[in-house]
Amino acid sequence: MRKEAFPRTDRPRTVITTDPELDDLNSMIRLLTHAAELDIRGLVYAGSQCHSAGDPGRGIEPHRWPPAGAVLHIDEAIDAYEQVEETLRVHDPRFPTAARLRSLVRMGNIAAAGEMDEVTPGSSLIADLLRQIALTPDGAVGPDGEAADATRPLFIQAWGGVSTIARALRTVAEELGDRGDWPALRRRIVDRVVITSFGEQDSALSAYIRPAWPGLEHREVATMTWGYLTRAVLSPRDAELVGPEWMRRNVSSRGPLGAAYRVWGDGRQMAAGFDDEDYFGVSGATPQELAAAGYTVWCPLQPDGAFISEGDSSNFALLVPNGLGSWQDATFGGWGGRQVPHPELADAFTSDMRLSLPGAQQPERPPLVVDRAADGSAPEEYHQTRWWRALQNEFAARLAWSVTPRYEDANHPPLVLLAGAPAAVEGGLARDVRPGEVLTLTATATDPDGDDVLLRWWAYPEAGPAPCPLVPRLEDDGAGTVVVTVPARAEAGQQIHLVVEGTDTGSPALTRYQRVVLTVV
Repeated sequence: MRKEAFPRTDRPRTVITTDPELDDLNSMIRLLTHAAELDIRGLVYAGSQCHSAGDPGRGIEPHRWPPAGAVLHIDEAIDAYEQVEETLRVHDPRFPTAARLRSLVRMGNIAAAGEMDEVTPGSSLIADLLRQIALTPDGAVGPDGEAADATRPLFIQAWGGVSTIARALRTVAEELGDRGDWPALRRRIVDRVVITSFGEQDSALSAYIRPAWPGLEHREVATMTWGYLTRAVLSPRDAELVGPEWMRRNVSSRGPLGAAYRVWGDGRQMAAGFDDEDYFGVSGATPQELAAAGYTVWCPLQPDGAFISEGDSSNFALLVPNGLGSWQDATFGGWGGRQVPHPELADAFTSDMRLSLPGAQQPERPPLVVDRAADGSAPEEYHQTRWWRALQNEFAARLAWSVTPRYEDANHPPLVLLAGAPAAVEGGLARDVRPGEVLTLTATATDPDGDDVLLRWWAYPEAGPAPCPLVPRLEDDGAGTVVVTVPARAEAGQQIHLVVEGTDTGSPALTRYQRVVLTVV
């Protein structure tokens, strides 16, 4: 039966800025399948070092930008979404209307990479949100008695360049900076705003945001896992999840949203005219033939129908309320990977993306973010690849929702609960423990489709701002209860992160979690 009462969760507020790379279209499609769970406040076109619209009046030539009159990728994704929105709302009534999504679309700073002189509709939308944050005091409540909207965190995502975000910050500083209470207003923005980005695709972070806004948190969430070179880091058992057969069955054949999603050899291109980096839509050519035609073959060819890239999805995957709560702390780890403090930049966290953008050069260095598998090995980017099957199954299920008009004919995620936790979904559980202490934790799970839910507990020793490198002993009964022995040599102040994972027996199998944080005292 359909579950009418959805778990209460503070849906993270977010604005997305994005350039017209093909992976941004794919990320936008995946984002819209999660639109019921995220509080989307803006969808903004942005420029980057890879794509800019130019400005003939200023003598700036376009660079890899779709031609005038073309439907740009945000609108293309919403057009596809509009055809299935009513069906999606059968499975979750919180899915917004396409009209609501269109009302959030703006054009940002797109003339050139890093251009932040012009006030644009996109920068103004973001500036309005920042202004509300600055002018809303701590502790303010809304008409419903809950915390005022502007006191909640705002995640501003940069799938391309950051110049539109930088322009918005500059606008607010210019408007409010002469006020006597400006330090307090500025502090509210710094405390409540997080910028996430796939690398740094223009100069705005280094040229303006970092020097002008110290304390403003930036999470660099780029990984190879989501990008064009995903096959270099995926485990062999997960390789099928980016192959042509899996993609055709679960994505490309799944209605308008699936059909809009870019795959290898689909005959499409990002911009008009010849682009030596864009050969992904070409079918049947060898690397030698592509090189002879003038292409720079920087990414290995894949079979027609296979996964190309979705590089920017780590920006919003960390916000999805799946029980891991990774949006609350960059170091927690979750569907958007795990980040650690940047060794050279204050207020910055990084996934340590060592892959450069095409044509750029980066020195080789050991990865900063290392998660170990159960066998003790440390596969590259395991902090992200460990979630890949759950992520792909989730996407497959949501695309299936879009073409399934009856709730009972599709699979839906389970709900995992912790005994003693103050709230479900994102609440988790925090406890103080002593070295050598033995404690028992219990989780239960329910499934809206009546499926069985398989529960397992595991330790995440790398997670958190003060991780304990010693792994606790777990005695998991396989039915939701675990006996935990805190390491006797654990030190005061260290934290032990435990995760209970619940996977249902539906098809595709869907997974939800809860996190327990034990602080050693």
